Amino acid sequence: MASNLSHNRSTALPAARTAKPLRAAGKTRSRQFWSKQLHTWHWISAAVSLAGILVFSVTGITLNHAASIGGEPQVRQINDRLSPAAQTALAGARDSGLAPLPARVARDLEAVTGIAAGGRAAEWSADEVYLTVPGPGRDAWASIDRTTGRIEAEITNRGAVSFLNDLHKGRNTGTAWFWFIDALAVAAIIFTVTGLLLLQLHARRRPSTWPLVGIGVAVPVVVILFFLHL
Repeated sequence: MASNLSHNRSTALPAARTAKPLRAAGKTRSRQFWSKQLHTWHWISAAVSLAGILVFSVTGITLNHAASIGGEPQVRQINDRLSPAAQTALAGARDSGLAPLPARVARDLEAVTGIAAGGRAAEWSADEVYLTVPGPGRDAWASIDRTTGRIEAEITNRGAVSFLNDLHKGRNTGTAWFWFIDALAVAAIIFTVTGLLLLQLHARRRPSTWPLVGIGVAVPVVVILFFLHL
């Protein structure tokens, strides 16, 4: 009986000794797998969002100092007249409400003023048609007399800094830029989250990791709580 117990202990000890290295090897492989995945997603999201984050960082500075950087707006006023064919198309259109300009009128307007009406809705009345075409860093409007075909228009260009600031805010930038901002935000979130998880993986070998992360979180919180005029 004693010999059987001794034999059982002798066979159990090697099994216990081999189980620990196997568990450790499994943890190492899992750690290596996730480290590789996080590095892959981190550099891909960085590459995709690099240009966008750079532009938004620079325009964040220009927006913060808009009062000191702002330039002098360039205003151009235009007075002209539609062609007879465009006048006929305008006269036969609707009398009120919101609707795009007839194609012939839109082509004449762009040729004369440079304002691309496209499919934008104009304000129609019995006497005139009024159209606004705002864009990033610029504003434009045109008024067309329905009786005479006379065009009165004004284009205001606020310069490159205003253009970049409006891109940052998404002001009058259209649908494509709207979705680009969302895609950039998702890529930036992935970049940030994978960076945080990589910090966690390497924090043991870098003692300053969490103190620096803590400072990065604490500074904006302190500014919001104590230095904002809420």
